Formats: sequence, C-alpha cells, structure tokens
Amino acid sequence: MDTNKKKNRYDRIYNQLADLLEPHNNPIAAMATITAVLHHKFDYYFWTGFYLIQHGELIVGPYQGPVACIKLKKDTGVCWAGINQKETIIVPDVHQFPGHIACDSRSNSEIVIPIKNNSGEVVGVMDIDSKELNSFDEADQYGLEKILSLIKL
Repeated sequence: MDTNKKKNRYDRIYNQLADLLEPHNNPIAAMATITAVLHHKFDYYFWTGFYLIQHGELIVGPYQGPVACIKLKKDTGVCWAGINQKETIIVPDVHQFPGHIACDSRSNSEIVIPIKNNSGEVVGVMDIDSKELNSFDEADQYGLEKILSLIKL
C-alpha cells in the first residue's frame, strides 16, 4: 500500500475510533476496539494487539490473530525494546532483530508502539506483525501513535 493511501486510511480510522471511544473511559475496551478495527482494515496486519506491563512482566492484552505468547521474556525482543527505548520500533525483517521472540514463525516484519499513562510512564505496547517483509513505515508509525492517543490511561 502506498504511503498516501495508508495516511488517508489511518486518518479515516482515527475519526471512526474517536467517535466510537469518545463516550467511554475503559482502556481495555478501547484497546479491544482499536485492535479489532485495525486488524480488519489492513490486509498486511497478521497479528494485532497489546502487551501490558503487570508486576514487572509483559503480559498479552487484547489481540486479534493467531494465538499469542502469554508472557514475553523480560528485556528480550521488539516489544521490550520499545518499552526500554520509550519509542516506536519498526523492524523490516524480524529474523535480523537480535533476541526476536517468535510467537508465530510466519511473522516477518513488526512495529511496536509504546503506550504511556497520563504521567508519561510506559505501561505497555501495541504490537503489530506482518507476514510480509518491510510492511511498516513512518505512515504506520504516525497513524498508530495518533490512534493510541485515544486510549485514556
């Protein structure tokens, strides 16, 4: 999908989600809704979901796609990299990422976006995998970061 088409789709999805989530203040419901909408609007999304920090561990939250790893080994993989660096991580080829955790061997590229609470602390990540290499770019990063701002933590 070309960059302009992606940007326009993310803008439309943001508006749709803003209307759906506006009257509610439940972060898990927001994550579930965001996951469902995104997973079905982008053909290249293979696994779409959240991992949340609970008692120092990274535990799967709402997601769509194949069965997920329930808990991710601390300080390993793309999700923990996003948490530790406090920034979005785009991985064009997960097989080249040191310490990549392969919950499903069909995943080939990935984007991880940290989720912060009102105090600015990272409390989890949104994680999206694709079966294709090089699926994610700055248009995905911008669109997803904007969408995640709708979650009230």
